Amino acid sequence: MPRVARIAPLGYIYHILTRGNNRQDIFKVEEDYEKFIDIVGSYKDKYIFKLYHYALMPNHVHLVLEPVEEGGSLAGVMKGINLSYAQYYKKSYRHIGHFWQDRYKSILISRDDYLLACGSYVELNPVRAGIVGSPEDYRWSSYKVYAYGNKESVIDEHPIYKELSTNETARRKRYREFVEGMIKARNAMEGEMDRRMIYGNKNFTDVIKKKYELAALIKPKGRPKKEEEKR
Repeated sequence: MPRVARIAPLGYIYHILTRGNNRQDIFKVEEDYEKFIDIVGSYKDKYIFKLYHYALMPNHVHLVLEPVEEGGSLAGVMKGINLSYAQYYKKSYRHIGHFWQDRYKSILISRDDYLLACGSYVELNPVRAGIVGSPEDYRWSSYKVYAYGNKESVIDEHPIYKELSTNETARRKRYREFVEGMIKARNAMEGEMDRRMIYGNKNFTDVIKKKYELAALIKPKGRPKKEEEKR
């Protein structure tokens, strides 16, 4: 995949994906997952960003977060988190060499139903990977915060979720139904984030593309196919 310019203005929400080098496992035992969450919490205190959703997979991490004006930049947040965890892992397992695969990927998300869809996409990763049959069976994600009201100090419930209902019980039920609909759709959003740099409504996408001269999709490598090859 071609290397693209990093566009990360403050005041926007991002879906972050960061993988272990060569897709190697980055979590071996429960303490590793807990350490990563602790690190995220400590950097939230330092950089004052908002974390809306997450899923910690055996060899990669999904975060949906928003750097804020009074806090640090997205680059600063991710550098701190990734460097701190890499140092912990290398010390714990005597790991030598690159830990993370290249740099993290970031996708700009619009502040509407697309954020809700992105969050559920993140929380359904363990289901798509075949690790669990239901998102509620996976411990290392934000799903149960939204679906059942579990408390996690690192999570900030976002306004789009809160708009589902003014009643907490009804709101959680509607979120579960939303995610269940994604599961029943089976291929819902499959591959949706692979090449995206922007995920949102048309107006949001058009504004971001124009303001930052950013393409909505990363163009694939290689020469374009000839017309006869496309048919």
